[in-house]
Amino acid sequence: MLLRLKPIVVAAMLAWLLPFSVPLLAELLISEALLQKIEKQYDSDARQRVESWQSLMQEGNELSELEKLTLVNDFFNSNVQFVDDILLWNKADYWATPIEMLSLGAGDCEDYSIAKYFTLKQLGVDEDKLRITYVKAINLDQAHMVLTYFENKRSIPLVLDNLINEIQPANRRQDLVPVYSFNGTGLWLAKSRGEGQRVGDASRLSLWEDLAARMRAETVTD
Repeated sequence: MLLRLKPIVVAAMLAWLLPFSVPLLAELLISEALLQKIEKQYDSDARQRVESWQSLMQEGNELSELEKLTLVNDFFNSNVQFVDDILLWNKADYWATPIEMLSLGAGDCEDYSIAKYFTLKQLGVDEDKLRITYVKAINLDQAHMVLTYFENKRSIPLVLDNLINEIQPANRRQDLVPVYSFNGTGLWLAKSRGEGQRVGDASRLSLWEDLAARMRAETVTD
């Protein structure tokens, strides 16, 4: 099951009420100690998934941006099984880090979008081109999350989705209605298929803050 449709206007208002900001992790660091910890806590398959992710980030820098989008989208869609938060985390809404998701080999649509976002950032894609985007999935009549990529401010965004593997421009995804989007620098209300009006600071979203803190904790070396 996809995440339940959230009260978007309330979410935007709450973003203004949270006064603090925490910078996100600038570099994804995966040490041998962390890999050993993952293997001990989960299994060798978990370690292999994280190692494959590490290799992707090390070897994909020379690709074109469109090739990076395809590589990253295919990697997470093929290595992660969709499982709802309530079953994985016993919580209605939990934003997993990429390492948490790959360790389990499972996550929901938010986790796919977040992992793709941070991986593309690590591969050198400008954060300004990326939006984690809440949409309504019409065919499923539920809220959903995707990653969108803007080649430039006037371009129709491309949609990276776990529901289908093919990356398509937003105007071909008539099954999705954009609601709002964010990245590490801002929060936008959606307007039709365009970039939308900026309304706040994404780092003020409490789930985003919690995600950032856990990502930093994962890479702390003893």
